[in-house]
Amino acid sequence: MIIDTHLHLIDRNALHYPWLDTVPPLDRDFTHAEYAEEARSLGIEAALHMEVDVAETDIERETAHVERQAREAGSLLRGAIASCRPENADFPLMLKRVLANPFVRGFRRVLHVMPDDLSESALFRENVGRLGATHLPFDLCVLPRQHGQAMALADHAPATQFVLDHCGVPDIKSDAWEPWRTQITELARRPNIAAKISGVIAYADGENWTVETVRPYVEHVIACFGWDRVVWGSDWPVCRLGGGLTRWVHATQALLSGASEEERTKLLSANARRIWRLN
Repeated sequence: MIIDTHLHLIDRNALHYPWLDTVPPLDRDFTHAEYAEEARSLGIEAALHMEVDVAETDIERETAHVERQAREAGSLLRGAIASCRPENADFPLMLKRVLANPFVRGFRRVLHVMPDDLSESALFRENVGRLGATHLPFDLCVLPRQHGQAMALADHAPATQFVLDHCGVPDIKSDAWEPWRTQITELARRPNIAAKISGVIAYADGENWTVETVRPYVEHVIACFGWDRVVWGSDWPVCRLGGGLTRWVHATQALLSGASEEERTKLLSANARRIWRLN
């Protein structure tokens, strides 16, 4: 089975997404029903909803909206990775409220569209450090130029579990192997960081990629982090910019063709169960 650790749902009638009008191919509703029909046919049996950078006033409303969908019969949703603002002084109060809801399995603050030094403030680091006692992971969505900040954040919050999204966002289209390769090696030296095999097809040249195009990047991440610290994500519907969910799942299976059954199980489901404490 596959657990998808990176599913986005978009409902413009319920929530406000300030960034959507800058990405026309994604500027529409993407529903659980649309996703689930394709996902089930590919062996995806459960999914975590990844926050979609809604307006700050809609953050907790987004979690509630997704949770209602999770209660529907046949839903694949098993939890939410919620948005947060560690740079805000009221973060501890938000965390206290959220801890009362077991549907929330982790947090993310989108950093790749923010100033590079956002995560360097003492308040940001202190608040992310609070997550260590909660066992709720923090997803890192950073560009290669921000890898240094990601390492520093992980070092300042050693008890917090981090998950590096999208293989660290390599610029595959430009074949920018370095410094990404070296930085991934350094990131993996931090035992509190895991890596998500997701998103890479969106950083290739549209649909003009093959398994061999993405293989060096995926295999380097797995080699650095090891089979116990990698998870899988669809990045749906963003993956549609690079060919779609079915093509990405088939590519993943091809990339894992030489792995053992135990290794495949760890990446596709077992590690996700452990990191996000899924039943």
